Amino acid sequence: MDVLQEWLQELSNNQTLQHHLSDFISHFGISNVEQALQLYTNLHHEYICKTKSSVSKFNVYDIYYLQIQGHHISVHTQHGTYRKYGTLAKELKILSPYGFSKCSQSCIVSLNKIRSIQHSNILLTNGAKLHMSRSYAAKILMAYSQHNPFRLYH
Repeated sequence: MDVLQEWLQELSNNQTLQHHLSDFISHFGISNVEQALQLYTNLHHEYICKTKSSVSKFNVYDIYYLQIQGHHISVHTQHGTYRKYGTLAKELKILSPYGFSKCSQSCIVSLNKIRSIQHSNILLTNGAKLHMSRSYAAKILMAYSQHNPFRLYH
């Protein structure tokens, strides 16, 4: 029996779990169940930051933004800044499923960490301020308005 079948079996036997899930769906709708599951996945997905001499692992959700100069990437997180070598295109490919978007030629930002967008500035929840290029403004504004996993809590 695979994990999904085991979970469905548990759900069919657990009246309390059925009640909680039914209440959640009634109150928030099925699309917010999907968002809650995606948020849970994001909270537990690990990001690996590897250099020639070190390896660091932390949750994707801990990342605020990434900046690149040349091929040197700075990964700004809740726990500090990590450095690695690579391309922003490769990092965006890895992180975009978790709510990251490019806000300038040299920066990728976590949509979950944006507090507000004012003119060409992005204010993050940690107080950092990033510049948003005009060429990325429409894309960032659209992505930010559509990607808000916390709206189910409001």
